[in-house]
Amino acid sequence: MTDITTYRHFINGEYVDPIDGEWFDSDDPYKGEVWARVARGTKADVDAAVAAAKAAMFDGPWAKTHASQRGKMMRKLGDLVAENAERLARIEVRDNGKLMSEMQGQLNYHPEWWYYFAGLADKIEGTVIPIDKPDHFAFSEHEPVGVVGALTAWNSPLMFIAWKCAPALAAGCSVVVKPSEFTSASTLEFAALTKEAGFPDGVFNVVAGMGMEAGAALVDHKDVAKITFTGSDRTGAAIYSQAAKSMKRVSLELGGKSPNIIFEDANLDAAAAGAVSGIFAATGQTCIAGSRLLVQNSVKDEVTERLVEMAKTAKIGDPMSPDTNIGPVTTAPQYKKILDYIDIAKSEGAELLTGGGPSDAGAQFVQPTIFTNVDNAMRIAQEEVFGPVLSIIGFDDEEEAVQLGNDVIYGLAAGVWTQNIGRAHRMAKALRAGTVWVNTYRAVSYMMPFGGMKHSGMGRESGIDAIREYLETKAVWINTSDAAPGNPFVMR
Repeated sequence: MTDITTYRHFINGEYVDPIDGEWFDSDDPYKGEVWARVARGTKADVDAAVAAAKAAMFDGPWAKTHASQRGKMMRKLGDLVAENAERLARIEVRDNGKLMSEMQGQLNYHPEWWYYFAGLADKIEGTVIPIDKPDHFAFSEHEPVGVVGALTAWNSPLMFIAWKCAPALAAGCSVVVKPSEFTSASTLEFAALTKEAGFPDGVFNVVAGMGMEAGAALVDHKDVAKITFTGSDRTGAAIYSQAAKSMKRVSLELGGKSPNIIFEDANLDAAAAGAVSGIFAATGQTCIAGSRLLVQNSVKDEVTERLVEMAKTAKIGDPMSPDTNIGPVTTAPQYKKILDYIDIAKSEGAELLTGGGPSDAGAQFVQPTIFTNVDNAMRIAQEEVFGPVLSIIGFDDEEEAVQLGNDVIYGLAAGVWTQNIGRAHRMAKALRAGTVWVNTYRAVSYMMPFGGMKHSGMGRESGIDAIREYLETKAVWINTSDAAPGNPFVMR
């Protein structure tokens, strides 16, 4: 019998039991067994967390903490993440089945977000405006938007904490995190590090639970000024609509159906490796997955052959093992969804080249799957599968590649493989996507803005743009004259 680890909410600097006394189980997707017991938050728990965040921000020490001090705490937090990287990685792998090799890379890189935004904390500057009104002094300043509700997805919980909370805290906001009910453990483990780093109680809070319970309560809460969410476009649209009722600021990082486009002049070895990385890394459970591989018809057969060969050699198994290439699907509903989409693709006439069903490597495994002769109108090419399923679509020329690339409701990312520098620039400009990679794929940086167009969301994470998502701009006018206005009934 596996030992069950208990995880409680983190509210006002302490781990606390759920107010209603409810708990839920978290499964190990590799072993197919319960490994953790997690507090099930309700409106009451959210109310307590938001109250703590509000008090910390407006009345407590956080309200009086200057920007340089915030930066020092954030740098300390980055150091603590680095010290605990392996432990945190193991917890997240246990909870969501992501490869340990991938998680070690993520956690070793994770501190950079805290260091970067720590450096930005005291660079938030207003502007003196050379106003056109005589006898007036005018300036602008930037203030934290308020309490932030952060709703994170199950595929990369700790990465999303860095992306959302680092700029929010640098801006001077306090946060309440609601992690996915499928993967709450790593976020709750991380929470203790914020206290160790010196953040005042109430600045960083975590309430675990169901989306329709704790998540909905956070979105609805009158004292939450902003919601930042990562997840499906369907859920994002519902959150956007609900948040609008109380005029909350919203950032949404949603789904994708990203085109990965290979031209005949590309380095085909690099392009094939990039295509594999784009769809089979992280078991395809990434919003940026290059699930539509657009290949120029002149090299389509050659590229396809290489991909099938690489997919067949992928090792499926224990995510903790360093030589595993494909881990389990994180959740049971997602596992069923992927298999359903494979059946849909077959029924629509797509040609299956490899994979196409479950693997016996463990509880929730899907074989790396490649379809060819896919029409871009097929559901397999239009809808987000979020699994290791690749659709190969041929094209003749650059114009057709752009047309096919943009012919989806999403606009999160795109890849272009070419050695023609002019084509690289033309494609980057023409593709309606928030990120365009040329001769690479799935690269991220704390310095680069990340976010989508169209149904892939709004707002940006990482880079300088991210901190602006958590600030309000205030205009201040000062009349330097002692004289009364000539006519008080007209606009000055």
